[in-house]
Amino acid sequence: MCYDVQSKLETLLKRAIRFHDDEGIRRLKIELAPYLTNHYHVSGFTHPSLLIYSDKNSFTPVPSVWGLVPHWVKDQKQKLQLWNNTINARGETLFEKPSFREAALKNRCILYLDGFYEHHYHKTRPFPFFIYKKDKTPLAVAGLWSEWLDKESGEIVNSFTIVTTKANDIMRKIHNNPKLAEARMPLILNEKDEEKWLESTTDENFIKSLIRPYTETELACHSVQKLRGKNAVGNIPEASEEFIYEELEAF
Repeated sequence: MCYDVQSKLETLLKRAIRFHDDEGIRRLKIELAPYLTNHYHVSGFTHPSLLIYSDKNSFTPVPSVWGLVPHWVKDQKQKLQLWNNTINARGETLFEKPSFREAALKNRCILYLDGFYEHHYHKTRPFPFFIYKKDKTPLAVAGLWSEWLDKESGEIVNSFTIVTTKANDIMRKIHNNPKLAEARMPLILNEKDEEKWLESTTDENFIKSLIRPYTETELACHSVQKLRGKNAVGNIPEASEEFIYEELEAF
């Protein structure tokens, strides 16, 4: 799963900075000002707007709401019924699910994260962890996007989902929710696969070949303060700082 993430300002603009000159970045920052904020901890269930890079314009970010709304959704009522179920998309079944099938073929995207949060269960109690790259560079995470016309307001809503895959060894250890059949993790792409994910292809086998666990030796993790409930740390820089729980000394 991937429901909680961190994506700070420079990370959101990572790909744009790579391909635009200083003047281009300045214009982007002006244009995207309402969406340029530091997300130290944000949950997909609040449906925030993040910046994605799509296969249609892979060098310029666009604001997109987390929780994919397929173009065939009829109204706000149907959107709300579906929304919390499209925060993530299982990579293995992308081409089987009506909500994701068309987007998997035609609308793929990438977003950049500083890291993501996941809960580890110890004696039935959940403990939050922050997972990130050892070298502290951003994670390129695979997604799908869609545009939906809200017929009531006339607004065009751009939305996305994060694709997940089977967990690697480190994520199997962390993501051990007893209520779930298996451990999962976001589909993290290496630099070469970033470009492949954004290619204009409808070859299902090619797309499926990119859906695999990320190399665990490049990832690090540590426990953090509570993310949920009345004592939740909130969207502050300290959200991803290490916090030691005595109960997890042997982790």
